[in-house]
Amino acid sequence: MREETPEHRGPLRSGLTTGSCATAAALAAARYLLAGEYSEAMMITLPGGRQPTLAIADLCLRDGEAVAGVIKDAGDDPDATHGARLWVALRLLTSPGVRFVAGKGVGTVTRKGLVLAVGEPAINPVPRQMIREHLHALAAQLNYAGGFQVTVGIDNGERIALRTMNGRLGIVGGLSVLGTTGIVRPFSCSAYIASIHQSIDVARANGLRHVAACTGGTSERYAQCHYGLDDSAIIEMGDLFGAVLKYLRREPLPRLSLCSGFGKLSKFAAGHPDTHSRRCAIDFDWLAARAAEQGAAHLRQQILGCNTSIEALGYCQRAGVALGDAVASIALRRAHAVLPESVVIDVTALDRQGRVVGYASDAGVRHD
Repeated sequence: MREETPEHRGPLRSGLTTGSCATAAALAAARYLLAGEYSEAMMITLPGGRQPTLAIADLCLRDGEAVAGVIKDAGDDPDATHGARLWVALRLLTSPGVRFVAGKGVGTVTRKGLVLAVGEPAINPVPRQMIREHLHALAAQLNYAGGFQVTVGIDNGERIALRTMNGRLGIVGGLSVLGTTGIVRPFSCSAYIASIHQSIDVARANGLRHVAACTGGTSERYAQCHYGLDDSAIIEMGDLFGAVLKYLRREPLPRLSLCSGFGKLSKFAAGHPDTHSRRCAIDFDWLAARAAEQGAAHLRQQILGCNTSIEALGYCQRAGVALGDAVASIALRRAHAVLPESVVIDVTALDRQGRVVGYASDAGVRHD
C-alpha cells in the first residue's frame, strides 16, 4: 500500500493554547498595575499541574489599563494562530470578580448551541477559569479587594478567523480563546473532534435537520451548492468520519450527507474511521477487489500499479465500471452500521475538481 500524502516524521513539539497565552498576559498586566512589576516572562499553572513560563512580548500602561502581549507558540501543530500576538488589556474594578470583554480580533457568540451564551465574548470556560484563578491568587497575595476587567484581543484575529470554523459556529468578529489543558499537542485529534461536536450542537440548537459532513473545501462547496445548506449546516470533519458518526449516534439528526474526496471515502469504506495518512494508506488491493466485483477483474494489475486512488478510478471510468458508486455504496452501509435507522443518509464522492464520481443514498437516486 502507498500513501497519497506525506506523513510528518520525527519528534513533534507541543505548544501552548490561546487560553494559556491569555492567562500569562493577564497575570503580567495585573502584576504591573498592582505591584509595579515589569515582567519579561510569566510562569502559570495549567489545569494538569504543569508550570510553563511564557515570554511577555510587550507590556505598557495605556489609558488606565495595563496591556500585555504574548506571541502564540503552537509547537509543531498546524494551528491557525501560531505566531499571532495575543494581548490582554487589564483594568482594575472597585467590585471583586473578573469581567471578560472581547477585544479586537476576538469574536462574540451570536448563535445558540455553544458552551457560551449568545452575546458573550468567545473566551471559553477553561481559559476563563485559568485567568480567574491566577488573578484571584495574585489579589490574595497582595491584599487587593477589588476586581478585574480583562479584555482579550488577537492581532489580525478577524483575518485569521476566516481560516477557522468560527463563522459557521456563529462566532463573529474574530477568533475564540481556546484550551482545555492549556497545551497544544501536535496533530492531536481531540480539538478537532471537539469542534465537530460543537458544529453539530450548533446546527441542532438552531433547528437544522440536515447537515453535510465534508472532508475539505471542494466537498464543502459542492454541499453548499447542491443542497443549498446554510453555513452552520456544514460540518468540517476532515479525516474524522468516525467522530461525526459516533456523535450523531448519540445525538442524531434526521438527515446526514457525507461529501468526500474519492480517496478519503475509499479509506472510510475500507474500514478506517480516521482517514489521515498517518493512520492508513490507500488500499489498492481493496480497490482492485471492488472493481472486480463490478466486472473489471482485468484491471487488477493497472490498479495495483497506481500511485493515487484517482488514477485507479480513471482506469475504471474509461472501462465503464462504476467504481465510485460501488465505494459510495459501501460507505453508505458503514455509516448505517453506526447510526440509528431513523437517520436518512446519502454519500457523494468527488474528484479534485469537485465533479461527482460516486453516489449512493437511501433513496437510490443519483445527483450529478
